[in-house]
Amino acid sequence: MTHTPNGGYGPNGGYQQPHGGYQGGGDYPPHQGGYQQTQTYQRPDGDWDPDGSYQSQGRARAGRAKKWTIIVASIAVLGLITAGVLSYFKIGPFSDKGKPVSFGQDQAGGGQAGGAGAQKPDSKVSLPTGPKAEFKNTSTLSDGTQVAVTTLDGKKSGFKGKVWVWAPKAYNDPKFKDHGFPVMVALPGGPGFPNNYWMDDGGLHLESSITKWYNEGKGKPFILAMPVLNPQPDTGGLYWDGSDIPGQPKMGTWLTEDVPDLIRANFRTIKSRDGWSFMGSSSGAFAGLKAVLKHPDKFKAVIASGPDIVPDSRLWNGHEKEKAENNPEVLAKNLIAAKGPDVYLAFQYGTKESSVIPHVDKFLATYGNRGPVHTRLQKIEGGRHNAKTYIEGMDAGSMQWISEHMEGPVAP
Repeated sequence: MTHTPNGGYGPNGGYQQPHGGYQGGGDYPPHQGGYQQTQTYQRPDGDWDPDGSYQSQGRARAGRAKKWTIIVASIAVLGLITAGVLSYFKIGPFSDKGKPVSFGQDQAGGGQAGGAGAQKPDSKVSLPTGPKAEFKNTSTLSDGTQVAVTTLDGKKSGFKGKVWVWAPKAYNDPKFKDHGFPVMVALPGGPGFPNNYWMDDGGLHLESSITKWYNEGKGKPFILAMPVLNPQPDTGGLYWDGSDIPGQPKMGTWLTEDVPDLIRANFRTIKSRDGWSFMGSSSGAFAGLKAVLKHPDKFKAVIASGPDIVPDSRLWNGHEKEKAENNPEVLAKNLIAAKGPDVYLAFQYGTKESSVIPHVDKFLATYGNRGPVHTRLQKIEGGRHNAKTYIEGMDAGSMQWISEHMEGPVAP
């Protein structure tokens, strides 16, 4: 049989190799070379594809280039997507956390620290007095505003602790570049140390809500000061009641003097009490309520959410006189007797706060809307003793009510 076309068995049955290979009959060919293996032909200027088809070097290079282009493009697209995700969630190199925050003090004409000497004597605005604090970013909101923290060494209280601050977008609006802004000192409940949970806009949305309420005409564009409430973690329900308890860190002075001084040193604020307020929840609400009633010459309003009404820290043991001096019931009674100045107390509680409701209702029945003590109650249907409930109450009317009795932004 014959296997064609390039060799195989010849007609005589011997294997026949093309090009002079071994011939049938057992003899070697008369010329040199003997058995020859057929060689695969390859052009010097070409290449073979994996499927065996011939490809010139030009086509090979073009194919490889195309593959690398696709790979590089894919990597670039993936990188852009990853960068976008990291930027959106403020992760890694795209995060501003830890970076210095100036709050506009580095802008010409914006009221830099140490600029108080340039203001008019009769101006309603208090320009930053300095010294300039070192604020570090802790979070950035979607509108570009920043929450930042500093460690404040309280000169009057002797207490050293953290204070988080936030300024609304309107603060850096060119039309308000020389205006003073209202301030709200926001106090947490719970331990109140080492953090202040109001500084986490991603969880409670206080900062973004203030912007929303301002844009809706329901609130002032408050600068927020968010200090620690207690000097150390609570142990078995130990609180300092936002007060100067004898023998203890002076947390009352810290909240009502050192923290406001920090804000005055670094921001354009309002000279009068018409631009100063408190807001707090639970034990923080007690501290804010007590601060306004005790210092009505400095602070005008408070939103007291789920508050304690009387001081109850065991640290008061043996100090009954000082305890009474920090009791909102006593302070309200004294303010009514003194016939002023006027204060605005916005109370809030959820309808499921059974342990809070009787005490707040009693205070309102006894002192509410008597003389200079103006009060309002926001009941939050189904609400419980937590900060999210109180944000709902502020949205429902508490924030608008106190804002109507405050000033800001004010022109110089």
